[in-house]
Amino acid sequence: MTVLSSSPCAVLRTLRRSLPLLLSLAGLGLSAGAAAEMGRLEITAGFHRIEAEVAYTDPDRQQGLMNRRSMGQNQGMLFVFPFPARHCMWMRNTLIPLSVAFLDEQGRIINIRDMQPQTENSHCADQDARFALEMNQGWFSQRGLKAGLSLGGINRAPAPR
Repeated sequence: MTVLSSSPCAVLRTLRRSLPLLLSLAGLGLSAGAAAEMGRLEITAGFHRIEAEVAYTDPDRQQGLMNRRSMGQNQGMLFVFPFPARHCMWMRNTLIPLSVAFLDEQGRIINIRDMQPQTENSHCADQDARFALEMNQGWFSQRGLKAGLSLGGINRAPAPR
């Protein structure tokens, strides 16, 4: 910010006019910082490597992949739930088609569901799941990955909070 006058009143007027912009920029920084805090974990599915963001806190699980326009070919998001249950996912404010694999405590795929963008349909685990892995739609089927396959690296996921 450039102050053109050194009088205290002029400085206060300039600050008052700039405050909304400064607050907006600060908010963007906080949002970017919050997104950057989400850890990453390498997971393997057979010989396929996945770089997964890890949603292990309540706010991260609630945000998920909302408002994103794309995701890399071998990227995904691993949801770590506090306890095994028949967890369900939906696609509110999610802009890209996804497939979700529900996993048991050992990282074994229970079932896989395809999900359409911007819908509120529930897509649920067929039995108690401890994790869910979202990938671009068709990622699992294109690689022949099905229920029963154990994913590697799940044991390194952070504890849920």
